[in-house]
This record gives sequence, C-alpha cells and structure tokens, in this order.
Amino acid sequence: MLFWLNEEVKYIQKQDPAAGSWLEVLFCYPGLHALIFHKAAHFLLKRKIPVIPRFISHISRWLTGIEIHPGAKFGKRILIDHGMAVVIGETTEVGDDVVIYQGVTLGGTSTKKVKRHPTLGSNIVVGCGAKILGNITIGDHCQIGANSVVIKDVPAHSTVVGIPARIVAHKGRKIHERDPLNHNLLPDPEADAIRILVNKLKELEEAVRILSRETNSKEVEKVLDKYPLPEFLVGDESKKDSAENIDDYMHGIGI
Repeated sequence: MLFWLNEEVKYIQKQDPAAGSWLEVLFCYPGLHALIFHKAAHFLLKRKIPVIPRFISHISRWLTGIEIHPGAKFGKRILIDHGMAVVIGETTEVGDDVVIYQGVTLGGTSTKKVKRHPTLGSNIVVGCGAKILGNITIGDHCQIGANSVVIKDVPAHSTVVGIPARIVAHKGRKIHERDPLNHNLLPDPEADAIRILVNKLKELEEAVRILSRETNSKEVEKVLDKYPLPEFLVGDESKKDSAENIDDYMHGIGI
C-alpha cells in the first residue's frame, strides 16, 4: 500500500505543475483520496462483502465529489485532476499512466449485468467534461478532447474531439508532441471544412467575374455585388486570408 501510494504521489507531482510537497499532494488532492477509498471498497467487493463497498464509495463521493463504483478496475499511476463531478462506472477498466480531468464520465449504455462501461488503455489523457460511453475500448497513447462524447472504439495513438467524437489525429500526424496535456488545443474540423468551402467560393466567384467581363455581362457583376460573401468569412482582403475570422466565428464571436 505504501509503495502504491508513493508511486501515485510521484506521478501526480510529475504531471501537475501545481503539485507541491509529498504532504501537500497527500492531504490536498481529492483525486488521490478517491482512489484510496476505491482501493478499500474494491478490496471488500472482491471478497463478496455486501453493502459496505458501496457505502465507502458513497462516503468518497460526499467527501471528494468523485464517484467511483467499487467494481471499477485501475492500473498504476492515475491522476484524477481536480476531479469534481467525475463518474466512473462499475465495469470500467483503466490502464496505467492515465490523466482524467474534472467532469469526466466513464459511463454505461446498458441495464444488463454485462461489461457495459469503457476500457481505457495506458498513457491516456481524458479532457475535462468528456463522456466515454458504453463497452468500448480506448487504445494506448490517446487524447480525448474536452467535452467530447466518445461512443465508438478509438485506436491507439489517436486524438479525438467533438460530439460525437471523431479521430482528428492518428500515428503519423502528431498534434501535441511537445506537451500531451494540452487537451484544450485540439484541431477544429468544422472550422477547417468551412475554411475550405469559403476559399472555393471565393475562387468560383472570381472565375465568374472573369467570365462575365469576357462576355460583357454586366448583370452577373451586379448580382455578385448585390450578394457578397459575409465579411466574417471574407476576412482582410489585403491579406486574402479569412482563417482568423472563421476561427473567431466558430468560437462565438459575432453570433
């Protein structure tokens, strides 16, 4: 137990720049407290002792804000950072070296007594507010973007984001090679798609203008001038780049 506790504290100190001394981590990290409670509850559950494991889990939730079913299985070096509103279901399995942020749900999608919660591999970061639902597998070395909803298996070495979550990086394309904890700096595939469409629209509009001048069709020019592309899509005409405007719009500016 002491060896396990020492390993957990050192992992927290390694992953969290705000972590101080050994004593500070031991007394001030609710994620660590929840895992200690869970270790006791899981031990009793495996020995088929009724009620008490769930009661320990209930006390743990009351004290830490983290709800872990006694049946869940954890590997080594787990960091539940901040932890408030984290919910981990009965048949969940979590590997080694996993970071879970606040508001995460590892939930089930069935009412039957079967494996109905996710299995997480090792070296995984689950961003705040993410929901991983059902009997699915998250491979090793994956990143789950903040507020993503994952309902399908995720292969190893992948980054997923969105609702429902989709893979935006895999193996050859490394998104956060320098700092894998930057789960807030993920690609935005919707903005990328809009950016491609806008650029194509601008190219087509320019082609139509060229054709109208060659055919001396002033009516076409009038229509194009009457219905221009919105400024937030066009961006700075001197730079011919609307990327920043689109990013701002996708994050709510001007809506």
